Amino acid sequence: MPRVSRVSAVEAAIEEIRAQIREGHWVPGDRLPSEAELTEILGISRAPLREAIRALVHAGLLSVRQGDGTYVVAVDESAVAFSRKLKDSKTRDVLEVRRGLDATAVHLAAARRTDDDLTAMEATLRRRREAASTGDQARFVDADVAFHLAVAQAAHNALLLGLYEGLSMSIRESLNTIESLQHAVGEGGDDHEALFDAIKSGDEARAVDIALSIIASQEQQCALK
Repeated sequence: MPRVSRVSAVEAAIEEIRAQIREGHWVPGDRLPSEAELTEILGISRAPLREAIRALVHAGLLSVRQGDGTYVVAVDESAVAFSRKLKDSKTRDVLEVRRGLDATAVHLAAARRTDDDLTAMEATLRRRREAASTGDQARFVDADVAFHLAVAQAAHNALLLGLYEGLSMSIRESLNTIESLQHAVGEGGDDHEALFDAIKSGDEARAVDIALSIIASQEQQCALK
């Protein structure tokens, strides 16, 4: 990553962070490197870095959690605007839309995924397992959303990815509503690991079946609310 050397360190830092998000190095659900690491990566001091982070939080691309870190929540302002417009969508509506999107995403991902895509998916599943084991709902939901975004990325369809990114805030809200953490750590768990295995093995039909099963399970949980 290039070091910041422009007159305005804040503006340069904002642009560099935007670029890293836009190019997929940091995706929604990812936690940014620590402040110390970012100052080294960007070649700036803490003061302009903090100002850049505040600006990107205000723009809706980042979210700061006290005592936890800074997370990516959107790719750009258009995704933020779309997400905010859909933020109050009913959980049932979100799941109905996801049924079609997820089926398409996993089908394409099973056919097109690269080794880098698989590595990204594995990383999100690892974070998801860790969050579930500690009962951290917020981190669990972030990792869950990040996994599905990684699957959409692996589909290598820009329009599909854009739609999924725009829905990410609504998906996050729906997952919180249906208490997916409790379900994931309950008896039998859920099928995200199996979905990853199907994508990795290139089994398109099985991947679609598992994705639809996950949505059906979440719809059942929603109906119980």
